Amino acid sequence: MKRATSATLATLSLLSLAALTACGGGSDSSTDEGAAADKPRATASKENQATPAERLEQLMITKADVSGKNVDETDSEFAFAASQEEVTVEEPVCAPLAYAMNQLPLGEPQADLTRVVMGDLNQAFTYVTLTTYEPGQAESTLAGLSEAVNACGGGFTAKANGNTSAYDSVTAEKPVAEAGDESLAFQSTLTFRGVPHTVHTQAARSGDVLAVYFSVNGTSIANSTPSDAKLSAAVVKAQNAKLG
Repeated sequence: MKRATSATLATLSLLSLAALTACGGGSDSSTDEGAAADKPRATASKENQATPAERLEQLMITKADVSGKNVDETDSEFAFAASQEEVTVEEPVCAPLAYAMNQLPLGEPQADLTRVVMGDLNQAFTYVTLTTYEPGQAESTLAGLSEAVNACGGGFTAKANGNTSAYDSVTAEKPVAEAGDESLAFQSTLTFRGVPHTVHTQAARSGDVLAVYFSVNGTSIANSTPSDAKLSAAVVKAQNAKLG
């Protein structure tokens, strides 16, 4: 599977610059033998359970799920930040927005996984970030993102590793496709080299798993032409279907 070109991913870094017992007793030998027989089965059962990271690998869409597009790993070389700790935001309430638009996990997940879905390089890329949480945490994490959308309409600035992402506005919008237990969506505007661009983000919760989708047209940004990078409905629907 072909990775995104370095030039294109470098363009996305420019956006960053602008821019989910039992107990027993006694000495009955039959009881002891039964316990000994049960123990290996219990251990085997535990070992066969998927870890949070393995679960996300199973849930993530693949090329077979989205006709005409590649699903690739992202390249950390061009990331705005490697972790939440590297990001600073003037208004802390806006931090979830910075994380969502830079493929960083929201809240405190058990595991996270990101892929980039692309077709024609002249079209918008869609980033998909899946995270899984302890019971109840996914719901509160999504609520925090919703609060950020409502509180940061006038825009915000995020910084990391000497890079600055300045967003002019944040506006709630209708999700491309409703899914799972709840979902939300928003668009953000930014200006890079004097040219306006609009990027779109959607988040959907299915039980204890969050899916965050983010779209950007890196080619337009590199060529200094205005862009409005709509989310791919096909990608969103395909991933939502795998989450159930």
